[in-house]
Amino acid sequence: MAGGGGCRRGREQLELERLGEAARAGSCPPSPPLSACSRQAWSRDNPGFEPEEDGAAAAAGPVLEMEMDGLHLKHPFAFQLPFSKGPINSFSYSVFLRMSSMIQSLWGTRLMEESNTSRERYLKSVLRELITYVIFLVVLCVLTYGTVSSSMYYYTRVMSQLFLETPVSKTERTDFKTLSTMDDFWKFTEGPLLDGLYWEMWYNNKTMAENKSFIYYENLLLGVPRIRQLKVRNGSCSIPEDLKDEIKDCYDVYSVANEDTAPFGLRNGTAWTYTNEKDLNGSSHWGLIATYSGAGYYQDLSRTREVTALQIASLKKNLWLDRGTRATFIDFSVYNANINLFCVVRLLVEFPATGGLVTSWQFQPVRLIHYISTFDFFLAACEMAFCLFVLYYTVEEILEIHIHRLRYFRSLWNCLDIVIIVLSVVAIGISIYRTSTVDMLLKKLLEDQNSFPNFEPLAYWQMQFNNITAVTVFFVWIKLFKFVNFNRTMSQLSTTMSRCVKDVIGFAIMFFIIFLAYAQLAYLVFGTQIDDFSTFQDCIFTQFRIILGDFNFTEVEEANRILGPIYFTTFVFFMFFILLNMFLAIINDTYSEVKSDMAQQKAEMELSDLIRKGYNKAMIKLKLKKTTVDDISESLRQGGGKLNFDELRQDLKGKGHTDAEIEAIFTKYDQDGDQELTEHEHQQMRDDLEKEREDLDLDRSSLPRPLSSRSFPRSLDDSEEDEDEDSGHSSRRRGSSSSGVSYEEFQVLMRRVDRMEHSIGSIVSKIDAVIVKLEAMERAKIKRRDVLGRLLDGVTEDERLGRDSEIHREQMERLVREELERWESDDTASQMSHRLGTPLGLNGQPRSRNSRPSSSQSDGIDGGGGNGGNNIHM
Repeated sequence: MAGGGGCRRGREQLELERLGEAARAGSCPPSPPLSACSRQAWSRDNPGFEPEEDGAAAAAGPVLEMEMDGLHLKHPFAFQLPFSKGPINSFSYSVFLRMSSMIQSLWGTRLMEESNTSRERYLKSVLRELITYVIFLVVLCVLTYGTVSSSMYYYTRVMSQLFLETPVSKTERTDFKTLSTMDDFWKFTEGPLLDGLYWEMWYNNKTMAENKSFIYYENLLLGVPRIRQLKVRNGSCSIPEDLKDEIKDCYDVYSVANEDTAPFGLRNGTAWTYTNEKDLNGSSHWGLIATYSGAGYYQDLSRTREVTALQIASLKKNLWLDRGTRATFIDFSVYNANINLFCVVRLLVEFPATGGLVTSWQFQPVRLIHYISTFDFFLAACEMAFCLFVLYYTVEEILEIHIHRLRYFRSLWNCLDIVIIVLSVVAIGISIYRTSTVDMLLKKLLEDQNSFPNFEPLAYWQMQFNNITAVTVFFVWIKLFKFVNFNRTMSQLSTTMSRCVKDVIGFAIMFFIIFLAYAQLAYLVFGTQIDDFSTFQDCIFTQFRIILGDFNFTEVEEANRILGPIYFTTFVFFMFFILLNMFLAIINDTYSEVKSDMAQQKAEMELSDLIRKGYNKAMIKLKLKKTTVDDISESLRQGGGKLNFDELRQDLKGKGHTDAEIEAIFTKYDQDGDQELTEHEHQQMRDDLEKEREDLDLDRSSLPRPLSSRSFPRSLDDSEEDEDEDSGHSSRRRGSSSSGVSYEEFQVLMRRVDRMEHSIGSIVSKIDAVIVKLEAMERAKIKRRDVLGRLLDGVTEDERLGRDSEIHREQMERLVREELERWESDDTASQMSHRLGTPLGLNGQPRSRNSRPSSSQSDGIDGGGGNGGNNIHM
């Protein structure tokens, strides 16, 4: 890479000096110049050269503009810098060239490559970008999977089993999950809650450490637990006039507006007076029934079981829970030093306005203390590497946006890059906030161990961090398709999806119209009786489960014995048997079209070919593999006499050569086109191969070679060290720049060849269309000849038999008249197409063969077809 960069800078320096001399001499250099001011002069002197459009040059990359003795230079991949007018020495320019080369080597992507870049250079840029991205992906995966372990699952499971599945008493099976009344709630707090929070005795009745509770003997209870409730005001709902005498109190469903803030009960202490959310340093919580604020009436429990039992008994005796209670929270935190994990626990009991209660819970294991073990320091290094990668990709996207402006956002992959960077920055910010906050909380807890450690905000941000990290990793893996799509086989998925997107959108509209209609029907019919249809959202998810085969038909039938079976049968029939199969048919048809189109496409160099080629070059330099020249020579020696294409292809294919290389070699020496190499063609190939071998030996022995010997890839081995010539004779060593071609001349020749191939292909397709029309006209003439023959045979038969029926004569006249009218219409159409299709010169005469018709005139060949094809001009 260093050698390649030095050659590039040396060539740019030589080009600069040559341009400067040409500018001072008032003439243009012999090769197409890099400067914008000399392109027009070069195009006048060299008719085949066409200067690039300014838009293309602007799209190719940022431009470094310099004025040097009246010469305006542009260099891609450099920023536009404000230079002063006047002569600038070559040293300053070389410094900026090195800066631009450094930017290109660090942040050069295929979006920054010039539009006329060769396929190999383009794939090299893609390969470099892929390798960098894979390293970034590995670092991200190490970070995400390194902070998550199976210990977190087992930690959550044992804690949930202790508090959720323990019965409230030895005689009852009711546990926290199946609580149904307020009496059950108090039984839970006096039984399983106290037993789970305070482990003061060993199994042999020996006491543990004083004023410390180790749940399961391993998990330290941090500070004290807290119990908190939220209430609504009496009279928050309206009572009908007819029932006001019977119903005196009314408590509405929970909302912040209906929240009760007045003291009640004993009216002293935090358990009986309201505390707002700011003073509690709380946050809102999304429950099963409503979203609750972080305020309320709370009671901090004690570090000992006896005191806590007295506090709970006092709350129960003084009716702390009443009809206005809508939610009760039980919060506490524990720490396990064995696995360095905190577990923030929240048990929620909701009291709906309908009566009864609904339970939910949250066990959030978090790793709040970092950088303890050796692996933690390794993760710290990965975190630094991740931050550097985010900075690297941020600069890369800024450069690409600077180059392409708003066109950058037209690509879905570019938008995905922006999303990944934004999510990564947000995750870094949350991680920094979490690390700084936990230090303050632990310091405060150590100062006062009888206080409640509010780790709930940290648990919330940890949950958001996990969600953002999961989405980021998902998008990063999805972005691999951006690089995999360079393989023809792997690109079938993205091509299929892009082609069928319109059909899929149309199908989705039709699908969701029917799907939502069934969801509304199910919600209205079964919503009051079946849990899976209790809300409209649940109806939607339940119907998706029915499509996948997960359903309970018995519940549907019991809810409505008539509409239940009708709903289920028709839904399965339309959604599963009809619409789902229509969707599969759309995907299948599009996939078949994509496969057929790819089979007809011209094979291009792929990433796998580039990797294989680099591997072969490395093996050849290490002398572990023969060169292409040796393989071909050996195949010729083994063939003897005549060697056809299939034999040569099979032999070289087994030695690791690509089809494109083999076909290029055979086409070059198969001069008669009979798909076989004669003895004379054999001898010519041997001579060329011997010279090639000599050139390769010279390349190995003379490294480093002069800068002027740099040329372009050969069909046998597309390497920067090997050279070739476009002519059929053998390639030879070029020791000076006078016998070779410059990079710009090579690009001009490539553009000429591309235009010639395009023009020839257009002409061939139009000739094919004319031939098809001529064949159609010939078939029509034969048909007319048959019709006239039958008419004449009929007239002759009538005269021979002496029949002169008037009716028969009228039929014959009608047939003849229709045939003549058809001929006249065809002749008129032929003349019109002849006038439109014949290219005319300035004097109305047909254009000569040497004149080149324009695209609009050449299209007239398709319109010709009358009079035996007399309007065909080539």
